[in-house]
Amino acid sequence: MARGGPAASAEPVASATPAASAGPAARDGRVVVVGASVGGSRLAAALREAGHTGEITLVDPDPDAPYDRPPLSKQILAGDWEAGRASLGDPAQWGAARHVAAATALDTDHRVLRLDDGTRLGYDRLVLACGASPRRLPGMPRRGVHVLRTLADCHRLRADLDRVGRGRLVVVGGGFVGAEVASTARARGLEVTVVEALPAPLSGLLGEEPAAELALLHADHGVRLLTGARVASLVGEPSVTGVALADGRVLPADAVVVGIGVRPDTGWLAGSGIPLHADGGVLCDAHGAVDAARTVYAVGDVARRYDPLLGRHVRTEHWTNAVEEAGAVARDIAGEEQPPHRHDFFVWSDQYGGKITLLGRPDPGHHVTVVRAGVAPRRFAVAYGHGERLAAVLTVNWPKALVAARRSLAAHGAADDVVAAWKQL
Repeated sequence: MARGGPAASAEPVASATPAASAGPAARDGRVVVVGASVGGSRLAAALREAGHTGEITLVDPDPDAPYDRPPLSKQILAGDWEAGRASLGDPAQWGAARHVAAATALDTDHRVLRLDDGTRLGYDRLVLACGASPRRLPGMPRRGVHVLRTLADCHRLRADLDRVGRGRLVVVGGGFVGAEVASTARARGLEVTVVEALPAPLSGLLGEEPAAELALLHADHGVRLLTGARVASLVGEPSVTGVALADGRVLPADAVVVGIGVRPDTGWLAGSGIPLHADGGVLCDAHGAVDAARTVYAVGDVARRYDPLLGRHVRTEHWTNAVEEAGAVARDIAGEEQPPHRHDFFVWSDQYGGKITLLGRPDPGHHVTVVRAGVAPRRFAVAYGHGERLAAVLTVNWPKALVAARRSLAAHGAADDVVAAWKQL
């Protein structure tokens, strides 16, 4: 059923299939976008901004889309926002059709997308913005056990936290989403335990010393953090009552949130000829194009884009990357000449009333310097140096350090210089 705009086309494929002469700069062609989250919706808006006059159809099984995901673990879960505040707009404002259905198969030879409601959509250009799905533990689904990816997930979790009151929540996984849920739940008065398999949450991304420093935020706010801990099983049937760890301990739980990462939603592309990476994601070039003819593109969580500076394909699961890639692909479809897009990598997270920001990509080979400016509230910054050059920066609750870091990164400055500047703040 179409929603939020003109009815999605369900014409016979013969009339929907584009002419063979359609080129990448055709501004009046039919564009179908699989996924209506931030990447897909921004793509539709950016196409109109770039002068595209043809049909645009957004395909997504989530009836609530498009909406922003960051507030799901924070303002909406806390009850501070109504869901409407996270809306990304009505597809009708971009002159786009909205088809509430899941993509099930793709015929690239005939340029036909098949949906689970039986619809077949022809396209001139197809954009894969289908995102990712949360990884799950064995024994899921089970009453009282949650993932957090959609607005419906958020509503279910919020209702369960209301039921639990000041009870016990176990969060499995201490990444950004898990930490934000822990922060929100703790502010609601719950007793919160975070279970993390790594030596410290995010240590694989940030390095062990910065991650250990960041992990102290949990203890500062009364959250119990168990590191180097692996989950063996969920306990309780039909409702969860605890989480069993591999070392034999059982953590009592009135509710459980599982935040152990995501998998790109590419299973439906099997047999389509779309190139997929063994570790997940759709392989595309530096412009986001999947095929040489530039009829298929990928953006957001599902895209594994070639980075010419790194010399490899990179997949990035963050909001700013999805927005930037969507804009770049829209301009490419519209035929605008532009250099290959390269994401500067900017990630932020709101936790315990403060803000964490990461600029650039930390690497195990970088030398690390931590500068501490306060304990209550915890405030520090981390410089990651590649040789003399500043390569990446982490800041925690320190806006002035972030401003200095942005200037230094933009100027390709030295790591020692920004560290010296921080010490003068």
